[in-house]
Amino acid sequence: MASTEIKFTLKLPEVPEIHRLEAEKKAKEAYIMTLLRHGDISAGRAAELLEIERWQLSDLMDIYKVSPFPTQTKEELLEEVTQILDVFNQYKK
Repeated sequence: MASTEIKFTLKLPEVPEIHRLEAEKKAKEAYIMTLLRHGDISAGRAAELLEIERWQLSDLMDIYKVSPFPTQTKEELLEEVTQILDVFNQYKK
Protein backbone atom coordinates (compact mmCIF):
# COMPACT_ATOMS: atom_id res chain seq x y z
CA MET A 1 0.00 0.00 0.00
CA ALA A 2 1.34 3.42 -0.93
CA SER A 3 1.74 6.01 1.76
CA THR A 4 1.18 9.75 1.73
CA GLU A 5 3.14 12.27 3.75
CA ILE A 6 1.24 15.41 4.67
CA LYS A 7 3.01 18.70 5.30
CA PHE A 8 2.00 22.31 4.95
CA THR A 9 3.74 25.61 5.55
CA LEU A 10 2.18 28.95 6.42
CA LYS A 11 3.96 32.29 6.42
CA LEU A 12 2.85 34.03 9.61
CA PRO A 13 4.27 36.60 11.95
CA GLU A 14 6.05 35.01 14.88
CA VAL A 15 3.62 33.49 17.36
CA PRO A 16 4.28 32.11 20.82
CA GLU A 17 5.44 28.49 20.65
CA ILE A 18 2.59 27.31 22.87
CA HIS A 19 0.07 28.75 20.38
CA ARG A 20 1.91 27.23 17.41
CA LEU A 21 1.95 23.80 19.05
CA GLU A 22 -1.75 24.02 19.90
CA ALA A 23 -2.59 25.03 16.31
CA GLU A 24 -0.47 22.21 14.86
CA LYS A 25 -2.15 19.67 17.13
CA LYS A 26 -5.62 20.90 16.15
CA ALA A 27 -4.75 20.88 12.43
CA LYS A 28 -3.48 17.29 12.66
CA GLU A 29 -6.54 16.27 14.67
CA ALA A 30 -8.96 17.83 12.15
CA TYR A 31 -7.15 16.21 9.23
CA ILE A 32 -7.21 12.76 10.80
CA MET A 33 -10.85 13.06 11.83
CA THR A 34 -11.77 14.04 8.26
CA LEU A 35 -10.00 10.93 6.94
CA LEU A 36 -11.84 8.83 9.53
CA ARG A 37 -15.22 10.37 8.60
CA HIS A 38 -14.69 9.41 4.95
CA GLY A 39 -13.52 5.90 5.83
CA ASP A 40 -10.00 6.44 4.51
CA ILE A 41 -8.51 5.21 7.81
CA SER A 42 -9.82 3.02 10.61
CA ALA A 43 -10.62 4.19 14.12
CA GLY A 44 -7.65 2.21 15.40
CA ARG A 45 -5.32 3.92 12.94
CA ALA A 46 -6.78 7.34 13.83
CA ALA A 47 -6.11 6.72 17.53
CA GLU A 48 -2.59 5.55 16.71
CA LEU A 49 -1.84 8.63 14.57
CA LEU A 50 -3.21 10.93 17.27
CA GLU A 51 -1.29 9.00 19.94
CA ILE A 52 -4.40 8.53 22.08
CA GLU A 53 -6.38 5.59 23.46
CA ARG A 54 -9.44 4.30 21.58
CA TRP A 55 -11.80 5.55 24.30
CA GLN A 56 -10.39 9.06 23.87
CA LEU A 57 -11.05 8.78 20.14
CA SER A 58 -14.74 8.21 20.89
CA ASP A 59 -14.88 11.61 22.57
CA LEU A 60 -13.19 13.24 19.56
CA MET A 61 -15.55 11.47 17.17
CA ASP A 62 -18.44 13.03 19.06
CA ILE A 63 -16.86 16.51 18.89
CA TYR A 64 -16.20 16.16 15.15
CA LYS A 65 -19.60 14.54 14.50
CA VAL A 66 -18.05 11.34 13.15
CA SER A 67 -20.42 8.41 13.47
CA PRO A 68 -19.00 5.23 15.01
CA PHE A 69 -21.36 3.25 12.78
CA PRO A 70 -20.73 2.46 9.13
CA THR A 71 -22.82 4.28 6.57
CA GLN A 72 -25.51 1.90 5.39
CA THR A 73 -28.34 2.16 2.93
CA LYS A 74 -31.85 1.45 4.16
CA GLU A 75 -31.74 -1.87 2.30
CA GLU A 76 -28.42 -2.90 3.89
CA LEU A 77 -29.73 -2.07 7.36
CA LEU A 78 -32.96 -3.97 6.72
CA GLU A 79 -30.98 -7.01 5.54
CA GLU A 80 -28.78 -6.90 8.64
CA VAL A 81 -31.78 -6.61 10.97
CA THR A 82 -33.52 -9.49 9.17
CA GLN A 83 -30.44 -11.70 9.61
CA ILE A 84 -30.24 -10.86 13.30
CA LEU A 85 -33.94 -11.59 13.79
CA ASP A 86 -33.52 -14.95 12.02
CA VAL A 87 -30.70 -15.90 14.41
CA PHE A 88 -32.73 -14.69 17.39
CA ASN A 89 -35.78 -16.70 16.31
CA GLN A 90 -33.65 -19.87 16.00
CA TYR A 91 -32.68 -19.60 19.66
CA LYS A 92 -36.16 -18.56 20.76
CA LYS A 93 -37.67 -21.97 19.85
